[in-house]
Amino acid sequence: MHSRPAARHRRPVTAAALVTLLGGILIAPAAASAASAPEVPAEPLITTDTTWRYLDDNTDPARGDADLRVWTADGYDDSDWKSAQGSFGAKRGELAKVGPHLPHTLLNHYIGDTSTTVPTYFFRTEFSLDEGVADQVAALAGSVTYDDALVVWINGTKVASYVDGRITETTNLEYAGDSNGDPLTSSFTAKGDVLHDGANTVAVALYQDRSSSSDIYFDMSELTLVSANAEPVDAPPSRVILTPTATPETSQSFSWLAGDASHTSGQVQIAPASGGEARIVDAYSAGLVNGTLNQHFSATVDGLSPATAYRYRVGLEGSWSEWHEFRTADPDATDFQFVYYGDAQIGLDSTWPSVVKQAQANAPRSIGSVHAGDLINTGSNETEWINWFTGMKDSAATTNVMAAPGNHEYSGDKMLTAWKANFEYPHNNPAVGTVGELANLAQGDSDVARQYAAYFAHWSEFAKETAYYTDYQNVRFITLNATRDTTFLTPGELPSCTDDACPQNDVARLWTRFQAAWLDHILGDSPSKWNVVTFHQPVYSTSAGRDEPILRDEWVPVFEKHDIDLVMMGHDHTYARGYKNTSATGTPGLTTGPVYMVSNSGAKHYSLESDEKNVWTNNGATQVLRGEKVTTYQVIDVSKDQLVYRSYLAEKVAGATTDKNVGDVYDQFTVTKYDDGEKWVTEVGITPPPPRVTASVSLDTSSVVAGDTVELTGSGFDAGEELVFELRSEPVQVGTATAGADGAFTASVTVPASTGAGVHTLAVIRANGEEVTATLTVAAAEVPGDPEEPGTDAPGEADPDAGSDAPAEGDLATTGAESLPYAITAAVLMLLGAALFVARRRAPSA
Repeated sequence: MHSRPAARHRRPVTAAALVTLLGGILIAPAAASAASAPEVPAEPLITTDTTWRYLDDNTDPARGDADLRVWTADGYDDSDWKSAQGSFGAKRGELAKVGPHLPHTLLNHYIGDTSTTVPTYFFRTEFSLDEGVADQVAALAGSVTYDDALVVWINGTKVASYVDGRITETTNLEYAGDSNGDPLTSSFTAKGDVLHDGANTVAVALYQDRSSSSDIYFDMSELTLVSANAEPVDAPPSRVILTPTATPETSQSFSWLAGDASHTSGQVQIAPASGGEARIVDAYSAGLVNGTLNQHFSATVDGLSPATAYRYRVGLEGSWSEWHEFRTADPDATDFQFVYYGDAQIGLDSTWPSVVKQAQANAPRSIGSVHAGDLINTGSNETEWINWFTGMKDSAATTNVMAAPGNHEYSGDKMLTAWKANFEYPHNNPAVGTVGELANLAQGDSDVARQYAAYFAHWSEFAKETAYYTDYQNVRFITLNATRDTTFLTPGELPSCTDDACPQNDVARLWTRFQAAWLDHILGDSPSKWNVVTFHQPVYSTSAGRDEPILRDEWVPVFEKHDIDLVMMGHDHTYARGYKNTSATGTPGLTTGPVYMVSNSGAKHYSLESDEKNVWTNNGATQVLRGEKVTTYQVIDVSKDQLVYRSYLAEKVAGATTDKNVGDVYDQFTVTKYDDGEKWVTEVGITPPPPRVTASVSLDTSSVVAGDTVELTGSGFDAGEELVFELRSEPVQVGTATAGADGAFTASVTVPASTGAGVHTLAVIRANGEEVTATLTVAAAEVPGDPEEPGTDAPGEADPDAGSDAPAEGDLATTGAESLPYAITAAVLMLLGAALFVARRRAPSA
């Protein structure tokens, strides 16, 4: 069986060479064909010495054209631009070193005679490809050095963008980037379909970060091509990783990095670990990122059997990975473990491997790990990704990785290209159809509605693999994207809107609310007993100077509404765990409601906030434990009725706020949840209350004659609870009782002699107003006296001449009529009333 969903292709297929790049089966060309194929240039097409045409005089290259980027395409007339060899730069208007780099060509630094810097510089150059060569190019790779921000186009297609958070796409001339000090160097890659035979244009926009910037620099030191016809090199893949699908009982996703640039296709080979025929499933290309020419591949295999061990390998013929094993989810299993990590980020080649190794030792039954963002420090730094995956090598290849993006995943990679290349996650993200009434904002023809529609449509597509969920053995694992990055969140074409109500005025909150509406939706229909959520920036910040009021305002009410179990966060490089004060009980160490926690799993450490500025206490929450200068990981043991959370001390540095040793349990608590939804969170040494016993009552007989006595017994009530008995349909109190220490009682209840024949309800009314009922069929009492002489008084009855219907002393009010016709009528009405009474009954409180 082959599985290669077209929907997973993230870029259009436009060339035969690109078909193989996107994961099709690569058939090695015959020797004769290879000899006749046009040769792809092996030497760099662009170097530091390449000649560029450029504008450095604050001129807009669009020249009034409605297409702002018209100047990036081939065919544009740049004959009136300046021309010079790279590299380019200036230091306070002079040809001097910019950091360690000395420019070859001086750029005009200032606008006219002012001290205001030119905001944007524009560069163009060309290279040519012989006929037929473009189709033979699988990819191209380049290296650029820049200060402060940079965008690269090839033949009008954007292929790289760096430090671009302030670029608005509404004008060519603008300040952008950050003041990063020395110039930055980055690598970029692009697929070969951006090229064509003949002249190809490379265009670059270089941005100053501010009008008073002291320097500017640009150099493209290399641009090379990779042939699609290269014979595959024998090199095993790396970064083999399992990620969950929406149905982990019967399917599994795989991702990996090709071992060599010549690997333009990939496959998964999979078979039951117990033996049997292996299946081959084709992968698709997930992209070229961070300057490496090796393809990322992903594949999802379905049709698997639940609770079954499988062995698999990935790659292609001649370059397979080693065999790995995993096990599909077992829908009948209740006991397993998972690991929760905070930020890895720093110390990826030292601290991180040690943390993972310790976690694996303490979680032998783990089905996977959740990661609260900032896996790396810079999203565009390939070395950091290599180190993160090296630390996760064994764990990621055998158990599922459920990761949330953090703000550092966006660093140098505003569109999360590396994230989406490395991970394959379910496409059940927030979308217009799953955000409830919020979607109504996008309805209509107003400018405001049209802009809402543009944002929502963009997020419905681009949020994929950054917010998702999976149900694994009665736990719903939910991942949110807490970073509000403008570049990521802004549609390519945003309708204009000038109203105060335009969504562009509050995008950060709207993005957060969009996810909150989705979260409310998926928690409302969650089939799992346990619900846990992971994201990066905390709703209750722990380290000094940090606060996330938007996240807290939008997400905490949803967490509390649905009584989510664990809220696992990162970002603050400290440790904290606690609860919202509304979850407190009168018993110390016993709470209800969600548990909030912040973990740090790397070598980066921040200081705790002061008591006076503590975000938790200032926003109605309590920290049970908080600490700094500690590195931890968390192992959560799941069973039918409990989550047992243990945080382990993996590393500590000078100033650590604990005397515990590395390897010790640093923090621990238990969440107990019964089948009726009753939940308790307990500290070590505290026993949760037992499950609520459902109160019940029974009678020693199901039928009785009016005036007789029945025995009523009950159990499951509170010790000492005062109970009232009531006979219906016309409510009549027929007794009281007090529950014993064991919550039980026994009482004799006399049915009033005047009770009409029929089916009656005997209700036990609890102190809190709840009712527990039993059904009693009553036969009418015989009326004393001569049946031939109606109206004859029976002994002891009141004198009918007295004109009173009052009962004799000691009797209770009648619940029926005395005459037989009325009794029959009442019996019928009672039968109807019994059905209506079911609707009246008050359900026991949750």
